[in-house]
Parts: sequence; C-alpha cells; structure tokens
Amino acid sequence: MDESRQSSWTGVGAALRKAVPPPALCGFLLLLALIFTVSYAVGAGAGPVAPGMHGSGTSRDGGDGGGGGGVDDMGNTQGGHG
Repeated sequence: MDESRQSSWTGVGAALRKAVPPPALCGFLLLLALIFTVSYAVGAGAGPVAPGMHGSGTSRDGGDGGGGGGVDDMGNTQGGHG
C-alpha cells in the first residue's frame, strides 16, 4: 500500500516538473522585463527627442509656397528639369 502511494506521488512530481519551465528561462524572462521597464522609464524621463517635430501630416508654412528644388511625396525632385 505504501508503494502505490509513493509511485503515484512520483508520477505527479514528474508531470509537475515537465509542466514548469526551467528556472533559467524564468530568470531570463524576468531580467528581460526588468530591462524593458527600466529603459522605458529612462526614455519617458528624457522626454521627446525633438520637441518641435510634429507628425508628417502637419505643415507649418500652410502649404507649398511655390519654392522649387524640394522633394515631393513620391521622392521626385521638383523643378530644375530642362
């Protein structure tokens, strides 16, 4: 009777050991989360990289002022073609 109880406990322990990830993997994931959290906090504390920069959809001068020599949205140069 003691042998049957002991064998059932060893089976449960073996199944539990297979279900739990290795401690090295848990430590690595914990370290990865810690590094991400610290880097996010440092980035948030540093603030924006370019405070005056806005998204690509906004324009400060109110449109195309007719000045040539720039690059349009398609990457082609404007003006200067003969």
